Amino acid sequence: MTIAPGALAGIRVLDLSRILGGPYCGQILGDHGADVLKVEPPGGDDTRTWGPPFRDGVASYYHGLNRNKRVQHLDLTDPAERDKLLALVAQADVLVENFKTGTMERWGIGYEQLRERFPRLVWCRVSGFGADGPLGALPGYDAAVQAMTGLMSVNGEAGGEPLRVGLPVVDMVTGLNAVIGVLLALQERHRSGQGQLVEAALYDAGISLLHPHAANWFMDGRVPGRTGNAHPNIYPYDTVRTATDPVFLAVGNDRQFAALCRVIGVPELAEHADYRTAGGRSVHRAALKPLLEAALATFDGRQLVDDLMAAGVPAAPVLPVDAALTHPHTAHRGMVVELAGGYRGVGAPVKLSRTPASYRHAPLTPGERFEG
Repeated sequence: MTIAPGALAGIRVLDLSRILGGPYCGQILGDHGADVLKVEPPGGDDTRTWGPPFRDGVASYYHGLNRNKRVQHLDLTDPAERDKLLALVAQADVLVENFKTGTMERWGIGYEQLRERFPRLVWCRVSGFGADGPLGALPGYDAAVQAMTGLMSVNGEAGGEPLRVGLPVVDMVTGLNAVIGVLLALQERHRSGQGQLVEAALYDAGISLLHPHAANWFMDGRVPGRTGNAHPNIYPYDTVRTATDPVFLAVGNDRQFAALCRVIGVPELAEHADYRTAGGRSVHRAALKPLLEAALATFDGRQLVDDLMAAGVPAAPVLPVDAALTHPHTAHRGMVVELAGGYRGVGAPVKLSRTPASYRHAPLTPGERFEG
């Protein structure tokens, strides 16, 4: 089957990164048509061992981040192997790396050492904290950065302990930021003819995720706390109990609240002085939640979601991962990908009408040179 060129067709990416943020960036660029060569050390990317589960000795974690790349192994401590790398750099538009600060410089192949030799190269550096400053050059991992950027402090039940977000959100957003930075730099290169250094740090990503808690603190100075599933600013934006399954209500305005009250048979709540406005509902949430759950005590959760959505009230069942991945709408949106050899993964979430994402290489596909 002929695959149409993606939006990034013709862009050559050298992915020297490991773990998550950098590889995720490389995978997204590859999904949208870039030719991505991944260079790993002789022992491979660390995440090859991050299991179980494993397939042929390689962990699912690695498989989830490294499709649409072709892989080779180079020992960059060896000068001859570095020469092979430099031959690839000469052909690349983009280089993605997340080496510890100073490592590539010690080998004589750091950004400042190569920028004049390869002036059009967009160099994307993924790091924990950036190269300088009070925390500069320190190693960073997702959960530790969640802890120190305040994310854990606002995640968890009210009165409970701080909790790590249940997926590597800092790493993944860092990868997304890296993609944005690479695309910005490539666009600017059309004007200047010059590449530049793109920095994507986990710490910056963690701080950037603090909305609305940072905005609240900037305005009133109160330290945000944990609110469980509830939104800190609006209500009901929370999980509620029904006669069967729990349901998440995402009521964002007064009209939606009035519609909710009509559907569940308590229209008078929408006219109550304490609950008539968004601000009032937020302030009086402790009293409002039990009133809503009393009204919902006879409702089937799944049917209630359908009725609320039909009435224009955002609501959802609380699904486990397997149910989400096998939902008919997941298939309709192309969000599960299958490739020859048994690979299955999550599809590209950005849809382009003329130049859609494509899936050309399963993880572990070998490759020593750029195509074309």
